[in-house]
Amino acid sequence: MVSLAGGMPFVSALPQELIQDAMQRVMVENGPTALQYGGGQGIPELRAQILEVMALEGIKASVDDIVTTTGSQQALDLVTKLFIDPGDVILAEAPSYVGAIGVFRSYQANVVHVAMDDDGLIPDALRATIARLRGEGRRIKFLYTIPNFHNPAGVTLSAERRPEIIEICRENEILILEDNPYGLLHFDEPVPNALRSLDPEGVIYLGSFSKTLAPGFRVGWALAPHAIREKLILAAESAILSPSSFSQMVVSEYLATADWRAQIDRFRGVYRERKDAMIEALSEHLPQLSWTNPNGGFYVWVTLPDMLDSKQMLPRAVRELVAYTPGTAFFADGRGRHAMRLSFCYPTPEAIRTGVRRLATVVNGELDLLDTFAGTGRLQLPAAPDYGSTPPSDLR
Repeated sequence: MVSLAGGMPFVSALPQELIQDAMQRVMVENGPTALQYGGGQGIPELRAQILEVMALEGIKASVDDIVTTTGSQQALDLVTKLFIDPGDVILAEAPSYVGAIGVFRSYQANVVHVAMDDDGLIPDALRATIARLRGEGRRIKFLYTIPNFHNPAGVTLSAERRPEIIEICRENEILILEDNPYGLLHFDEPVPNALRSLDPEGVIYLGSFSKTLAPGFRVGWALAPHAIREKLILAAESAILSPSSFSQMVVSEYLATADWRAQIDRFRGVYRERKDAMIEALSEHLPQLSWTNPNGGFYVWVTLPDMLDSKQMLPRAVRELVAYTPGTAFFADGRGRHAMRLSFCYPTPEAIRTGVRRLATVVNGELDLLDTFAGTGRLQLPAAPDYGSTPPSDLR
């Protein structure tokens, strides 16, 4: 099986001795503290280092503004818990991150999608959606956005659109939840400065070490305005008492002793090679399709012909030993059947080429069947298995 489905970082590119040395130093020098409960906001040393990481995208803040969380997924859950009452509206790009949609649904929010294109979220579409919802008397709590190397679309919000998006939300008193796990993993030009850098009072910023270090530590953070930050700390303490002291201290030791910027650059090279392999394979084996060509991150968004259904096609793909994520996973309203997300982050370049070749066998086989039975009505393929509403853990 070649899986082009899960967004798992290629952690083998991380020198194991760096992590082992950091763990050993933590246990030798601070073992009892590392194994004890900690504060609900996280250890100050790591929060100070997080400021250095965010400064690469133009963010200025203080140590007190940061809340360390168990991955940025927990921060996403905490913010939703604080703000959402059943029936409230959350605006999100079309498509959007499957894990966020699951969280929003769990708190009975109504997710309303806003159109995007190759330059990210479309400002005019955002204005029109807000006006329509306000006209219907619906309450909008926040805009959820992944501006950099979007999951699943792979596109980046342009520098020209960022101030406009900020102004639209400010005029309408709508909070922005900026989710940015991929921003430092660019291939060529760095991304524009974060939305948070443009509006510290109107943006909650979510960050993570899952993509730039390793997801197994489960260390992320939220950078929030003061009043929201205090409530986040209380909510985090209620949920888990405190984030893992051991994980935080190992990450902090790694940042203090290793050349983490060079390691991120190494990750960029690994993912650039894999992305190139995927784009080349798609061009060779599936030239009739269209797809995004990201400048960073993990994902390529592929658009299928209208007559194909990516969800119904998945069982046949699995039989051909290739997996992908159907586009329906990334919409709250049932759209996405004519799209799929392909992840290039984990498989080797050769495995990616093999996977795309197998995928082409599936897609071309379905198109051949439709051509054969043209005029006899829509071909009903076997329904995909229903695995429930909870997405697999590797989809981020």
